[in-house]
Amino acid sequence: MEVALSNITDIEKEIQIQVTAKELVPHFEDAYKREQSKLEVRGFRKGKAPLDLIKRIYGESIEYDALSQIASDFYRKYAEEEHLEPLGEPVLADINYKRGEELTFKIKFEVKPKFELGNYKGIQLERVIYPITEKDVENELRRLQKSNSTRSEAQSATDDEHILAVDVQELDHAGTPLIGKKNLDMRVYLADESVHPEVRLALLGVSTGESRRIKYEIERDGQKTQHHIECTVKKIEKVQLPDFDDEFVKKVTKKKVSTLTEFRKRIQSDLEAYWRDASERNMVDTLIGEIVRQHDFTVPESLIKAVADSYIEELKSQYPNKKFPADFDEKQFRDEYRPSAIFQAKWYIVRERIAEAEKIAVEEADIQRRAERDAPNMGIDKERLLQFYQTSDSVKEKITSEKLMTFLKDHAIITEKISKESTT
Repeated sequence: MEVALSNITDIEKEIQIQVTAKELVPHFEDAYKREQSKLEVRGFRKGKAPLDLIKRIYGESIEYDALSQIASDFYRKYAEEEHLEPLGEPVLADINYKRGEELTFKIKFEVKPKFELGNYKGIQLERVIYPITEKDVENELRRLQKSNSTRSEAQSATDDEHILAVDVQELDHAGTPLIGKKNLDMRVYLADESVHPEVRLALLGVSTGESRRIKYEIERDGQKTQHHIECTVKKIEKVQLPDFDDEFVKKVTKKKVSTLTEFRKRIQSDLEAYWRDASERNMVDTLIGEIVRQHDFTVPESLIKAVADSYIEELKSQYPNKKFPADFDEKQFRDEYRPSAIFQAKWYIVRERIAEAEKIAVEEADIQRRAERDAPNMGIDKERLLQFYQTSDSVKEKITSEKLMTFLKDHAIITEKISKESTT
């Protein structure tokens, strides 16, 4: 076998392999035997025709059909011996064969780019701390009340706890209706903070079938705009909020919490955990983004495609029977998410290089700790879970990623900032 390896680009290579007729013989013999069991020859039961007869009748056809697989076998053997570590599936670019003579073929494949590691230590980061106030807790309690509310039809909106179905007609400054500027059946919840104060005030006390003209002003980017509308109320519903007492707490927590005092503490704790996690995710995203920006190299298309494929599979899992609707445009989706796929593929390459440079790897103790942590939550015996984790590449990848991120954060310069904005 003769091999010639050439570089097309920094990440794309082409290999030409020439195989002698003698080297092809055992591969053809295997192909004859595989086909022998499938072929029917007159006078013989299926799969029982003599091999010599199979060669005489079907030999040439079998050989040509087997060439792609034979080329792949020789290529993979050479790649393994030379530690080429190709990415994705190789492409058979050219193949030449004349029966009884040598086989020559070319295969194109991608490899990981070579580059100098940039700076990944001492990166300055900001961890935002979100203090949870009593107001935040009250807002969450209020949200729970609203999500468990009931409605009943009413004749008038006597307070904020009413939902109005209204037709809204835009008017000009003289009060004349503007043609084509009417919105039907708009939903207005008077207690919603997004409702303009003047609109809320004007609709308070309104009755079903009544119309009210309202003028209000909106300021955006320093510019004020005047609005003049007429609202015709078609339906009014009274929002009945449940009493916030111990019985309500038992209901919404399915008796996991029995008192309002205890529930307030849990909400406080849950909100703190949520915003702490959100702050950590934002900081990690900033850290990854900064590291990726410091590395400039061409990302192999095979990796970009693999990331995009994972996006497709994740999205597909959200549909019934994991099937996209007929009007789903996969090409448009891939084009839209290509920048994200490039970024993620680039981060995959960089983080792998950092892990190699810092000798960050999965150890047996790491797997055991993961199994001990996960077994109670998953309801699986720890030893059974440990056996699975020891053979799971995805679990090992997660552990490596976590260890790497811990390393990067430990070597970053992190300052804390107290947020003055409300979390709700």
